[in-house]
Amino acid sequence: MKLWLSLVVLTFWLAGCDRLPSSSSSAPAAQSPTSTVAAAPLTDAVSAISRPPAPAETDVDQYQHAHELQSEGKLSDARALLQPLADDGSASDKALDLLGEIDTKILLTPAPADGKTDYTIVAGDSLGKLAQRFGTTVDLIKKSNNLSRDLIRVGDRLRIYQGHFAVNVNKTTNELRLTDNGKFFKRYRVGTGEYSKTPVGEFKIATRIANPPWWRADGKTIPFGDPENILGTYWLGLNVPGYGIHGTWDTNSIGKQATAGCIRLLNDDIGELYTILPVGTPVVIHE
Repeated sequence: MKLWLSLVVLTFWLAGCDRLPSSSSSAPAAQSPTSTVAAAPLTDAVSAISRPPAPAETDVDQYQHAHELQSEGKLSDARALLQPLADDGSASDKALDLLGEIDTKILLTPAPADGKTDYTIVAGDSLGKLAQRFGTTVDLIKKSNNLSRDLIRVGDRLRIYQGHFAVNVNKTTNELRLTDNGKFFKRYRVGTGEYSKTPVGEFKIATRIANPPWWRADGKTIPFGDPENILGTYWLGLNVPGYGIHGTWDTNSIGKQATAGCIRLLNDDIGELYTILPVGTPVVIHE
């Protein structure tokens, strides 16, 4: 009798401490007669059940809606849908890439948007003066207003974007992030210096050169267009001698630590940054 009572108590205690959720079937799954399954400790079983599932993309609906809005030409609405996700760090990679695509479409076209000022040309204005006044570049004013020349006339109306751009380069991930007023704007894959030659710190863009020549280590100048010239189509020089952000024809070097210390982008990407970023733009490089 005592033995029977002990077995009942032991069975009841085990049932109470192992409260597993019930399945759709009360019968246990059949085991293969040829397999041997080691019994896991009870604590491991409970831990496995309580462990949260692997993180999944949570912005699928927002991404799809933003993509539809972009297709309809509602760029500002699409941006407003994705920007909060980028701000709080919950945006997936594809949402970030879509947001960057939308941001550049807004910036590089006459599309209306927050941050753009409708300006009427008055006597004495020039594109250079307007670029200085609004903290932008002549190239961006021309691109976003579909201007093919530098000529402007009194009474002309321009839509000018007044941003506050900054560059952040991560040497570990080989990623360049462009921000505007501290918010995510777009990201680019880059090549950085092998053996960690790219300097770390806070810098500024000091020079902007289209079709840049390249100076070899022996001092010889290699003109733009020469196959030996490694600088690509544009150069954004930093305020540290010999270092800058530039293009390349060697597409295989992008995403790798493969340069002599500069930050290297695809020619299309450096062309975009050259259009957007004026002299004085802050650049932070970190490991």
